[in-house]
Amino acid sequence: MERIPVVAVLDIGKTNKKILLFDTQYRVVYEHTERMEESVDEDGFPCEDLDALTSSVKNMVSALIERQEFQIEALNFTTYGASFVYINKNGEPLTPLYNYLKPYPSELQNQLYADHGGQDVFVRETSSPALGSLNSGLQVLRLQAEQPNVFNQVAYALHLPQYISGLFTGLKVTDITSVGCHTQLWDFTRGSYHRWVASTAISHVLAPMQASDHAVQVNIHGQEIWTGIGLHDSSSALIPYLVSFTEPFILISTGTWSISLNPFDQVPLTDEELAQDCLCYLQYTGKPVKAARYFLGPAHEAGVNRIAAHFALPVDFYMAMNFDEGLYQQSLSMLQKTSYADFDSVDLMELGSPDLSYYILMHFLIRFQSASTRLLLRHGTVEKILVDGGFSRNPIFMQMLAESFAEQDVYASEVPQATAMGAALVLHKYWNEKEIPPAIIDIKAYPRQIAG
Repeated sequence: MERIPVVAVLDIGKTNKKILLFDTQYRVVYEHTERMEESVDEDGFPCEDLDALTSSVKNMVSALIERQEFQIEALNFTTYGASFVYINKNGEPLTPLYNYLKPYPSELQNQLYADHGGQDVFVRETSSPALGSLNSGLQVLRLQAEQPNVFNQVAYALHLPQYISGLFTGLKVTDITSVGCHTQLWDFTRGSYHRWVASTAISHVLAPMQASDHAVQVNIHGQEIWTGIGLHDSSSALIPYLVSFTEPFILISTGTWSISLNPFDQVPLTDEELAQDCLCYLQYTGKPVKAARYFLGPAHEAGVNRIAAHFALPVDFYMAMNFDEGLYQQSLSMLQKTSYADFDSVDLMELGSPDLSYYILMHFLIRFQSASTRLLLRHGTVEKILVDGGFSRNPIFMQMLAESFAEQDVYASEVPQATAMGAALVLHKYWNEKEIPPAIIDIKAYPRQIAG
C-alpha cells in the first residue's frame, strides 16, 4: 500500500490535546484527541500536568509514525500562549507549568510599571492591557522575585510551543508569535524587546529568536521529518485567512472569547482602545495584528441557561432555531421601548416565550460584539468581516451581526481545524511541491435582509 504524504500538527489546547494530519491539499485525513487531568502547583493552584503532557506528546507522535498508511513528511506544533516552561542546562523542567489564570501579586506588577513610566505608558508601549499572569513576561519576573534559587538554575525560559518542539528538535529558540501574545515583553513602538527586559536577568534566559517558518530535519523513530519550532495558537489560526485573502478583512474568531483580529491596521493602539480591552498580537511575519476581545461564550451560556431554566427547556433548545425576521423586529421593537442595561435585567415572565427571549439575548450580545469589532474599523477600509468558530454556525447570531454592519459584507467561514492548518501551512515549502489550494476556506455570505 502506498503511503499518503502528510504534515502532522500537534495542537495543544487547555482542554484538548490533538494531533492532526493534513494531506498535500490540506485536507484533514486523521485526527486524534486526548484530554488530561490538571495538576496543582506548589501553592495548590490548578495547572497543566507538565510531565503528563510531555509523555502524551511523545506517545502521540510515536503512535502516529507506526501507522503504515501515512508518510509523515513534516511536523509542527501550536499551543495556547501566556505559558512558560523553565528548563535547566540539561533540558529538564524546574517548575510546574504555571496557569495564566493564577492571581498575580499587585505590588510586583505595580513596581514594574512605576519603574518604566507608569502603567499607561507601559501598556501603550507593549500594546497590551494589564492582565496579571496573562502577561506572561511578568510570570518570569515573578519567578525571579519569589524563587531566586530556582531562577538561578534556569538555562532557558521557553514559550510552550517551543518547549514542545524542543522535545523533538533539541532547539532552544523563541518564536515571534509567542512573544507577541500580550506578554508585555515586546515594545510595539520600537519593534524589539521592551527596555525592562534588558534591565533584568530575564534577558539572559530568553532563547534566541528564530523565524516562525523555520524547520530542521529530525530523525524520529527512524524517519527523517522536517520539524518546525511551533506557533502561538491565535496567530496560527489567522494564517489560512492571510493565505486566502489579500484585501483587508477582520476575522472574528468565536468561542469562549470572541476575538476580532485586524492584520491590516498598523496604527498604534490608543489609551482609549487599550482601556476597552484592545491589544496587539504579532503575525508569523512579525507584523502587528490589532485585536479586540469580548467574553462572548460565557455571556451566551449564562443567558441560555437562564432562559432554559425559566421555561423548563433543555439548554440546547436554541440550536434548532433559524433566523426569523418577525421575531427580530418584535424583539428590536421591545428593546427600543425599554431601558434594560443587560439581559440579566430583562423580565422573562413579561416576554412569555423562549424564542423571543433568545432574540432579546442575541440583541444584547450583538450590541457588545459590534462595539468590540468596531474598535478595529477606525483606520483604513475593511470590506469583509469573516466569522469562524462556534458562533459562525449560529444563523441568528450571523444574520443579526450582518444587520449591524451596513458597510461590510459578513461571512461565516469554515476552516477545518484552522489553528492546526496554520501551523501546517508555514512548513509548506519544506515538504509540499504542490501549490497551496485556492479554496482552503469555505465561506457563506449573510447579506442584510432588513432595510434601514
